[in-house]
Amino acid sequence: MKIGFIGIGNIGSHMARNVLASGEHEMRVFDISRDAMAALVDDGATAAASPRDAAVGADIVFTSLPGPADVLEVALGEAGILDALEPGSVYVDLSTVSPQTLQTVAEAASARSVQVLDCPVSGGVIGAEAATLCLMAGGDRETFDRIKPVLDLIGEPEKVLHCGDVGAGSVCKLVNNLVGLSTGVLLAEAFSMGLAAKVDPGILYRVLMGSTGASGTLAQWDESVLAGNFEPGFALTLGAKDVRLATDLARSLGIPMEMANLADQKYTEALNAGLGPEASAAVVKLQERRTDINIRYVEKQG
Repeated sequence: MKIGFIGIGNIGSHMARNVLASGEHEMRVFDISRDAMAALVDDGATAAASPRDAAVGADIVFTSLPGPADVLEVALGEAGILDALEPGSVYVDLSTVSPQTLQTVAEAASARSVQVLDCPVSGGVIGAEAATLCLMAGGDRETFDRIKPVLDLIGEPEKVLHCGDVGAGSVCKLVNNLVGLSTGVLLAEAFSMGLAAKVDPGILYRVLMGSTGASGTLAQWDESVLAGNFEPGFALTLGAKDVRLATDLARSLGIPMEMANLADQKYTEALNAGLGPEASAAVVKLQERRTDINIRYVEKQG
């Protein structure tokens, strides 16, 4: 197949590379970073001059972009990809956006007989590199089944899931990220309480991971918060965006979300504190500054 890939940043580059590495597909890539494109060109891709150029002649076009405005611009803007796609082609958005974003794109695409899947991913940079991501697809089931072998090059096949109509994938991703990001806020408070009571943070980590307090968010703390590593695999600014998208969706549905709104406030506070460029786990620093307790390994437990 001929594939276009637009947005080859921290996670996108790994996803694109895994599709390219299969040796089964031609790929044209575009990113505002010329260095990011050059790295994939070295692996066999062709550099495109614009998003539209990446889409010309493609059977499938993937986008992996920061947010809703970027997706709408790339899909529907003056140099957008929809006008370049042929009938029968497929547009797959891997970004985390609102369900309404891809529903808007799908409505415009239907006039061109182009199928749209919203297909956000979860698993971070490590999962993207190892092709073990979870993919949550919303859209036409027949289209999903037809291109699943390509999606399986990005994620672990049993975790490449059809979630429902267009927008359902985005809903699933927002639910997932809301849970994970909100958990980070609660963990910060719980650990600071435990440390104030003189329990070693390594012991707390081992107890929770072996008990009902275990979570995917906590599992990542071993190499992030507890190790003092806040290098952005998934930046806090993106986490804040995802929490806000979730609370906006809840408001549009009339669903009360008291705890989610508190988490939204915490991530807004973290942005205002200048933590946006750091990893999303850096929200813990708000609690550390309030309590003067650093939640770090004293000596890593074996």
